[in-house]
Amino acid sequence: MKQTLAVFVLCSIAIPALAEEPVIENATARQSGGGWTVSVTLSHPDTGWDHYADGWRVLDMAGKELGLRVLAHPHEHEQPFTRSLSGVQIPDRTTQVQIQARCLVDGWSQDTYALTLP
Repeated sequence: MKQTLAVFVLCSIAIPALAEEPVIENATARQSGGGWTVSVTLSHPDTGWDHYADGWRVLDMAGKELGLRVLAHPHEHEQPFTRSLSGVQIPDRTTQVQIQARCLVDGWSQDTYALTLP
């Protein structure tokens, strides 16, 4: 009887779901005026204001931040979605940058997306 009760109690405890990082599905860049416009398509299982993908950033290959795009609201009904950032200053002769996404709850993704510049 005690074993049955112990199993019931253990099965009844809420186990938190494993976090899903935002996934960068695609990214593009084009020179625009004195800088670059970077567009990023990402997906994330946004659940509302308490848990959503809240930004992405452009990094050089050494990890230095070149630009940050803040996402000000959840996109639970628009997946995947694309947002752009203009005026990114990418040093001359740079051939590749990284894109990294962020989640309001889980922070910066461990994975980055390598984007080869045109």
